[in-house]
Amino acid sequence: MNTKANLSENSSSGIPNSSLEMIIQRGGEELILEKVFDRFTVRSNANIGPLQLAENFFGTWRSTIIVSRLELFRVAPSKLEMAMSQARSSENVAFASHVYKIKGNPVTSVYLSDQITIEFASWVDSATINAIAAKFGLVLYKAVDGLPNTFVFFVGKQATQNPIKIANRLQGNSCIIASEPNIIIHQEPLYKPRDPLYFQQWYLNHNGGNQLAYGSHISMEKAWDITRGVPSVILAVVDDDFDLNHPDFMGSGKIVAPLDLKDKDFLPLPSQKQPSHGTVCAAIAIAEENGTGIAGVAPGCAFMPIRTSGFIDDESIETIFDWAIEKGASVISCSWGVSGVYFPLSLRQRAAITRAATKGRNGKGCVILFAAGNANRPINGTVYERGWAKNIVTGKTQWLNGFAVHPDVITVAASTSLNKKAAYSNWGNNISVCAPSNNAQPRIWFEQTGFIYTQPAIAASLPGRKKVGADQLEASDYTKDDFTPFFGGTSSATPIVAGVAALILSANPDLTVQQVKRILEETADKIVDLDPDGQLGVRYGSYDDNGHSKWFGYGKVNALSAVKAALSLQASTAIATENIEGRNNAILAIPDNDKQGIKSPIVVSDSSFVRDIQVSVNITHEFLSDLEIYLIAPNNQRVLLQSRTLGRRNELQTTYCVQTHPVLKNLLNQSAKGRWQLWVIDTAPQDVGKLKNWELTLGI
Repeated sequence: MNTKANLSENSSSGIPNSSLEMIIQRGGEELILEKVFDRFTVRSNANIGPLQLAENFFGTWRSTIIVSRLELFRVAPSKLEMAMSQARSSENVAFASHVYKIKGNPVTSVYLSDQITIEFASWVDSATINAIAAKFGLVLYKAVDGLPNTFVFFVGKQATQNPIKIANRLQGNSCIIASEPNIIIHQEPLYKPRDPLYFQQWYLNHNGGNQLAYGSHISMEKAWDITRGVPSVILAVVDDDFDLNHPDFMGSGKIVAPLDLKDKDFLPLPSQKQPSHGTVCAAIAIAEENGTGIAGVAPGCAFMPIRTSGFIDDESIETIFDWAIEKGASVISCSWGVSGVYFPLSLRQRAAITRAATKGRNGKGCVILFAAGNANRPINGTVYERGWAKNIVTGKTQWLNGFAVHPDVITVAASTSLNKKAAYSNWGNNISVCAPSNNAQPRIWFEQTGFIYTQPAIAASLPGRKKVGADQLEASDYTKDDFTPFFGGTSSATPIVAGVAALILSANPDLTVQQVKRILEETADKIVDLDPDGQLGVRYGSYDDNGHSKWFGYGKVNALSAVKAALSLQASTAIATENIEGRNNAILAIPDNDKQGIKSPIVVSDSSFVRDIQVSVNITHEFLSDLEIYLIAPNNQRVLLQSRTLGRRNELQTTYCVQTHPVLKNLLNQSAKGRWQLWVIDTAPQDVGKLKNWELTLGI
């Protein structure tokens, strides 16, 4: 959708003022919001409790949204506007807002903060920025690292409109490329249903048995003969909480730089009331070899526990990934998503992940992994929905997991002990690899009701073994013991791959994040499942000409093959002594608002290893900020050369090199031979252009 939406300050777009607050721009797309007519949020301007706040207006306090210090209140729909008016007039209230939901999303609440992110055109100076901010009552908060001329503002007390209306009005200003309100949405913990007891870690290694297909494990034991992980490789697990007193985390120097965003301290410990999802995920990845319990995939690596608040907004995502960069994380494992059907990432969220993937580990990048999810739905695609309880999702429905489709993320699906697709595992073109887990019914988590399995059930049996993990000590948790068989889903597949990534870096710490991703994908086992999906009837268990499956990515991760490949791929420090030069002069029209874009090839016949890369482009376009430009290597690995930050310029003649664009380092140390492609995508309607020519220089 178009980020240049014609929402001018005087509503010349024809969209009435009353509807402006129902549309937000997000990551280059539009989301339509609908008001929730029995809820609103309030933030006090002093240390005042929610019950004392409630004395100022009609309403019943429901919960606290920690990330923005908001208190959620419920009220009869007929009294909503009156209650909000009373709240806003109270001297104790700094901010009050409606609660929204995304149109077409099931029971997913959207909460509004008082922040707006604005990306200005490159030619806009600070005086103009200050004038625009003053006109709308905005107060500068900070610049966004990695996005030129992009800033975060607070909506000041003097502002006369809410952040959504202000952001939409700013969108029509010719000085502004994008403006986004910072919204808050509930984090989805990717749990699985409880299943019968099974205490063996078959997914690491097995010699066959009941419901165990040959090779359905990850060849862990032989990988451990090479490395069991080193403490200098730090694996960060981002999750709900962690029992740091568990024996599997008690090794000397095991825990590094813990962070708790919920209690705002450095002890991310669990409560006694809820299962500790983070404890189990972390144990699968890095549990110590201590003679008791389970063994993690990378037992010798260090552990950075990062506890979330349970809600996701721009600020929290920045805090998580910037902390991981600052404190030296090598791998970041995320077994969670967003409680929503359709959720594109914001500018700040995308930038935070890219920052970690390019600046972490002193420029080699943090390896970032996200679970695909457990709804048996595409991470980016459309399904005609029917049969859901209460028709909570019905008809043609578009699904999008913004985290899972981020180009710098390794997205992990789940396979079973029979080398089949796990019935719940989400799927799509952005799946990188899969890892063994349990089998169970698909499900989606709804914020307001907790765990609800409202999807049409799969009638057939779901064969496959269960999984075991470390459990919270002496608490009301998955079991009464310190270890649980009640775990699975893509939540447990993801820390397996994270652990293997940590072993790869233990074997060869000089590898870039893209090299790690390539190793995981190229060494994966090509498991095949020709059976139709039991719920949707689709067949995506085979591989295309590029070796990719929508169900399994490039296959099931193989720890032994991955660690061997890491050892053999020694990062070269040799200086390029010769150049290979290629040029494509074919003029190509860039299709307007077309995600397929155009690809212009340059074929290289020399098989020498690449030591340096330069890419020169010559493009004309009516609005260059519509464009994204990628370089695709012969092995289909791609890097983003140019994001949508070129402003209102209409001519681009520039050269991208390793020094100015370190992301190109990810394409070094591979064979130059093959088809290199420049991929240009126009992401928004109205403006057109053409690629006039481009050049590729490879140092060998």
